Amino acid sequence: MNQITRLFGIRYPVIQAGMIWCSGWRLAAAVSNAGGLGLIGSGSMSPDLLQEQVRKCKMATDKPFGVNVPLMYERNDEKFRILEEEGVRIVFTSAGNPATWTKYLHEIGFTVVHVVANTKFAIKCQDAGVDAIVAEGFEAGGHNGKEETTTMVLIPQIREAVNLPLIAAGGISSGKAMLAAFALGAEGVQVGSRFVATPESSAHPAFKQMILEASDGDTMLALKQIGSVRLLKNKFYREVLDVEGRGGSAEELVELLGKGRAKKGMLDGDTEEGELEIGQVSGLIRELKPAGEIVEEIMKEFMDTQKELTKNYFNTWKPQC
Repeated sequence: MNQITRLFGIRYPVIQAGMIWCSGWRLAAAVSNAGGLGLIGSGSMSPDLLQEQVRKCKMATDKPFGVNVPLMYERNDEKFRILEEEGVRIVFTSAGNPATWTKYLHEIGFTVVHVVANTKFAIKCQDAGVDAIVAEGFEAGGHNGKEETTTMVLIPQIREAVNLPLIAAGGISSGKAMLAAFALGAEGVQVGSRFVATPESSAHPAFKQMILEASDGDTMLALKQIGSVRLLKNKFYREVLDVEGRGGSAEELVELLGKGRAKKGMLDGDTEEGELEIGQVSGLIRELKPAGEIVEEIMKEFMDTQKELTKNYFNTWKPQC
């Protein structure tokens, strides 16, 4: 056990990201049942739908699970009230100031984790009193940091800046990547893209197929004027690229984005006109697998690689005198 497993009462320090349109109760329950921490992604949900999802998840698992609540959206007070009533006590907040809700959430008994992409906000998290931090490098899918700091650089920087329990995110889909994150100072990992390509994910099958067919370079960070987001390249992305390339305004990008682009792509399966949010690690994903199997594979590879590196290091390396 370490700080992360003790904090959440879980077996493995593997957290499934709460991704908009992809992380419903089935995925969260499957990850929690496998020993990780499943998260329901509430960013796309009304309070009533969130309550329905939470109740279904409670029926599908007796293990801890949480909810991701992006602070950029409205009606969060209603969502937090529902979570309190339903007995969910783990909240991952993102896309906003951690000081806005952390004190209140602690007062009503929540464990609070906040997602950051730079040391400035990590320090704000510590000042706000959050219980842990997710440090997300720009390899990650979806909304992202403008700084474009990679996970391998971000984790040691934040580890040096704060002493909170630290969860690494961005580009992590394997036990080897998890071990690398631990070597840099993390005590847990948050995995997003790999869990989209599962039967339990609520993503559309056409979106999942595009993930399986992706290779390196097939995602790009875009829309930095209105909120950086990593997307798979498609017709919509090329339209964004055209606007950005000719110096279009933020207003023009907002008009192009419109309403419902992410739902159109990720949930409804319009792979040309929709916004397809996924991480760089999609280039390593080749098959759909059950979420529980992914958790077990990550942990087995993590432990096997740790043993292999230790054995090879001590058997082959000798200091030069």
